[in-house]
This record gives sequence, structure tokens and C-alpha cells, in this order.
Amino acid sequence: MPIALYTSFIAEEIREEGRAEGRARDILLVLEVRGIAVSDDVRERIGSCRDSALMKSWFEHAVTADSAEEIFETT
Repeated sequence: MPIALYTSFIAEEIREEGRAEGRARDILLVLEVRGIAVSDDVRERIGSCRDSALMKSWFEHAVTADSAEEIFETT
């Protein structure tokens, strides 16, 4: 039996916040596994972002970046 999700503005906002936190963890994990140091400023910028498209771009950059700051550069 499928689980019914409560639909409301607040419920969707909470779900989106959870997704953003997951994306931030993924980006930081990629950088950590690659041995790339992450400053507190970079960690805060990643953790406070709520833009899905931007987070996707940062994740993609994290895979090949030489520094944490480089993920914020546009190509």
C-alpha cells in the first residue's frame, strides 16, 4: 500500500529542506573522499544553499575540482 504524503506548503518546504541537506552532504562527501580540504566558509556556503540546480552543478564540479572553492566556478 503506497504511503500518502501530506500535501501542503509547509510539508513540501520541509521535504525540500531535507533534499537540500542531502545534496550538501553528498557534495561534502565527494570532496572528503577525494582528499580535498573544505574550509568553514565553503562548508557554510554549501550547507545554506537551497537552489537545486546550483547544488547539482556544485556536485558535478566536486567530482573533478582540484579545490573546494573551484566547485563554485562556472564553466
